[in-house]
This record gives sequence, structure tokens and C-alpha cells, in this order.
Amino acid sequence: MIKRILLASGVSAVLLAQLVLSPPAFAQKAPTPEPASPAVTKQVKSSVEAWLKGRFKVDAVSKTAMPGLVEVRIGKDILYAHENGQFALVEGQLIELKSGNNLTAARMEVLQAVDVSKLPLDLAMKTVQGDGGKGARTIVVFEDPYCSFCRKYRAVLMDMENVTIYTYFYPILRAESTTVSKNAWCAKDREAAWEGWMMGGREPAAAPANCDFPKDKILALGKELGVQATPTTFVSSGKRLQGALGKEALEAALKSP
Repeated sequence: MIKRILLASGVSAVLLAQLVLSPPAFAQKAPTPEPASPAVTKQVKSSVEAWLKGRFKVDAVSKTAMPGLVEVRIGKDILYAHENGQFALVEGQLIELKSGNNLTAARMEVLQAVDVSKLPLDLAMKTVQGDGGKGARTIVVFEDPYCSFCRKYRAVLMDMENVTIYTYFYPILRAESTTVSKNAWCAKDREAAWEGWMMGGREPAAAPANCDFPKDKILALGKELGVQATPTTFVSSGKRLQGALGKEALEAALKSP
């Protein structure tokens, strides 16, 4: 239940999976917690239920071993909140209850941002769309040729206006990913070869034996940037976007500071 709420508030499934810990194999039976004071219970219950928009009810608010931190039980789920009802810890995420802002996600967004101007863009395919061939807005994307979400996302990218798209061929899913990536990279018309494969399923012609596809450099860059899945996108501001976004979401990200 709490996981669904977090996902709906914008926490990526990948990040959520990293933050959720498996229960211990032999958990010791914990003592029954002492109920929080009536005043604290009332404040925390009101704040948490307001954050949940009335969809779930708080069953109990209890003291914990940490001063100022209380346990909030909702059915068989548990989260932790400050006794003043302003903040909660949910699956490792710090939530400001009144605004609903996920402070952990906001901080991670800053930490995962990159300076797009410092990326080795010579290792990427350049595609310019709109604005008289200038493409003032920058999009950097890592794609694997066998990534089905990348193919859907490619159609969105090709529908964008006034953008310059730098695509890193990022072969991480299967052995054939390297072959297709190399063949497209070494094609006379690199864009046509990649788009033909991603959007039309037309396999690029075999690359010349002497063509050098910079696979190792691209994989090293992806590792340095923490790119673990495709598609992964970075926009001009340096913001990281995970997954196959729709056009409206991508436009919004390009407009955000």
C-alpha cells in the first residue's frame, strides 16, 4: 500500500527497489510498543491521514526508542513520523506531510544530476530537430537496441521540436546489443540506421571490419553516471529522467530549472 503511494508520488521503481530491505530470516519478537500521548496521536494521525488524502486510516501511533520519532501503523504497514506531525519516513523516504514533497527524492535528483556540457558528446549520435536545424534544447539519452521501452520512447523523441538529441548506444541487455549498436554506429547514415532499427525493426548492415565502435568508453561513461537501465535521459538542466516518458512529461522536464 505505502509502496503504491510512493510510486504515485514520483519515486522510481528502481530507486524504491533499492531502498526496500528484505525482512530478516529469523526476526525476533518485538515487544508491544507503548502508545503515544493523546496529543501526539491526534496530531500525527491528522497529518498522516491528510497526506494519504483519506484513502487510508491510521490504526495506531506508538512511541519508539528514538526520542521524537513515533511509529504509525496502517493495517499491517508501518511508517515513522516526527511527533509534531510535520515529517514522515516511508520506505527510507523523508516526506514533508503537509506539502506531500518527497525530500529524499528531491535530494537524490540533485545528486544524480550531471553537467551535460561536460559529457563526451562525440561518443553519441547527434540528431537535430526543429528551429531551423539549431535544436536549442538538449536531450541526452542512453538506449539499448533491444530495449522495448527505448523503442517506444524513440517515437516520442522523434516527435519533439527544437531539440538536439545525443544518443549513446548503450549495449547492456544482450550480446546482440553490441552487434546492432556497432552496425548502426558504423553505418554511412548513422541516424537512418538507428531509427530504422528502433522504429522499423530493420537491422543495420554489417559494419566494416575496420570500424571502431567506442563500446568500452560508452559503458564506462554509463557506469560513471550510474546508468543502470535504459532508457535513461538527461536534459539541459542536468536532471535525470528514468524510463520511457510521454511527450508532455518530457516537455515539462525541459522547462524545469
